[in-house]
Amino acid sequence: MTTASAPTAPVSTAPASSRSAVRRYRHALWLLTMRDLRVRYSTSALGYVWSILDPLVMSAIYWFVFTQVFHRGSVGEEPYIVFLLSALLPWMWFTGAVSDSTRAFIKETKLIRSTTIPRSIWVARVNASKGIEFLLSLPVLAVFAVATGARVHWELALYPLAIVLQCALVYGLGLIVAPLVVFFRDLERAVKLVLRFLFYASPIIYGTQALPDQLHDLAALNPLSGIFGIYRSAFFPGQLDWFEVAVSVVVTAVVLVVGLVVFRRSEHRVLKEL
Repeated sequence: MTTASAPTAPVSTAPASSRSAVRRYRHALWLLTMRDLRVRYSTSALGYVWSILDPLVMSAIYWFVFTQVFHRGSVGEEPYIVFLLSALLPWMWFTGAVSDSTRAFIKETKLIRSTTIPRSIWVARVNASKGIEFLLSLPVLAVFAVATGARVHWELALYPLAIVLQCALVYGLGLIVAPLVVFFRDLERAVKLVLRFLFYASPIIYGTQALPDQLHDLAALNPLSGIFGIYRSAFFPGQLDWFEVAVSVVVTAVVLVVGLVVFRRSEHRVLKEL
């Protein structure tokens, strides 16, 4: 007597298709990021130098003002040029990515309409390209640290934490401003004004320890305070404040969640508006 064999359960292909989608997303993100960098440098004779020239010039100006013209006092630590660069270089990543995110959809309208890849990739590639420029600028910081005799401490191992936090923060902000600018074009100029104010409201030319006690807690609400503190702690351990880092983690998580919600709810309207 033959017994009927039990029906074979269908093999789920969901995990495989999900992994394939992730690989396609990463491949597309890499191609778009490399295209962005090639286009940016293809018409420039100096190329990569431009990505570090701006922060170097700004650092030179502030170094001259606060060390040669005015008495700096307790604004920062020595060597001051390393103190400046350790926050100014990540600031260039932050301000460049947020500013470019305001044009992420408007600049690539035809390509966005003609492709089926997730639209969030247009925000992610801005963040990725600026992040790569930041990584390429770190050797400049190392050169100045060696030239000025700055000591390196174990907190250098915390750099990946700062990079991950900043990447998440910039991505969340990009997901908010990129679609909203499509509906409110004046928001692009407003973002530039906010970034200009945020430069002086963030611990770049000074440290949060130099602030009065009544302003210290307020400065901690700025997620860049904790992030920049991690970067600086590699050379100036006293700049690391774990309370500021914890606040940065919480604020970054909130910004990222808000960004994902805003982007998801506005994506279809953006496609109609473009």
